[in-house]
Amino acid sequence: MRNNSEATKFTIKETQIAIKSLKDYFERDLANTLNLTRVSAPLFVRPETGLNDNLSGVEKAVSFKLRKYDIDVEIVQSLAKWKRNALKAYGFDYYEGLYTDMNAIRPDEELDAIHSIYVDQWDWEKVIRKEDRTDAYLHFIVSEIYSVFLRTETYINSVYPNILSRKLPSSIYFMTAQELEDKYPDLSPKDREYAICREKKAVFLQGIGKELAGGAPHDGRSPDYDDWDLNGDILFYNPTTDSVIELSSMGIRVDEASLMRQLELAGETDRLKMKYHMDLLSGELPYTVGGGIGQSRICMFFLEKKSIAEVQASVWPEDFLLESKLRGEDVL
Repeated sequence: MRNNSEATKFTIKETQIAIKSLKDYFERDLANTLNLTRVSAPLFVRPETGLNDNLSGVEKAVSFKLRKYDIDVEIVQSLAKWKRNALKAYGFDYYEGLYTDMNAIRPDEELDAIHSIYVDQWDWEKVIRKEDRTDAYLHFIVSEIYSVFLRTETYINSVYPNILSRKLPSSIYFMTAQELEDKYPDLSPKDREYAICREKKAVFLQGIGKELAGGAPHDGRSPDYDDWDLNGDILFYNPTTDSVIELSSMGIRVDEASLMRQLELAGETDRLKMKYHMDLLSGELPYTVGGGIGQSRICMFFLEKKSIAEVQASVWPEDFLLESKLRGEDVL
């Protein structure tokens, strides 16, 4: 075992072993805590179903054709809507849920220390009652997920006691995007996140996608899965890089009224012709809460890596690789 002066130094092989250990622990604990069953999930879907995630609405999904059958398909960008459909199809009951490994390709990403064109996350979704669509229930679920982060930190620090330090506070801080704008009106959204996370260390920032008093949303969010009043991001301050790292985007999903309202605000009412949206409006789909949790970002945070390229095999520009090597990072 290395001494504390070499705290973040793993060989590439040691990193891979640590990644496996960390992921296995987090996945088991998350499933047990939220009562989730692991299922398989598609890598691609047919675009006309409306099941693909449109993210902020501007990213273009990778698409291709099944040549022998003349069928167009898209690589998923996330499984936000597919999961809700699956909960009904698989017969899940109230407070039962599913999770899966979600792999996506996002070619429009601007690559940096935490962004890659390859996305790997745990996508999860859980059936709730309509009366659970409240701030209180959302905060309860966030706190449950945060408890998994805390136990994971305790576990990985026990496996590598001379390598890793405790970075998370005992509880997560809740704040709305509007409260954050009010607190730091002269800062950009990203600088606001840095300021509050530097102070609180772990923050759930609620209300992503809707227009704030300043005239713009804190960040973009597709209008047809998260309820913009009942969603948010789990943000941690990362002392290894002196920056904010988003570990999860999640929320209570739209009901019939919020779907219509948000599609109208976004000018996307044409989506109502798609099967997913018609099923939702007709009451065919359950009310749910769900989200995605970044696998590589969790590994980067807990293993104190400076770049996602140290924990994930992907494609990087040559100047990115050169800069990483100059910083002494072991890029996969």
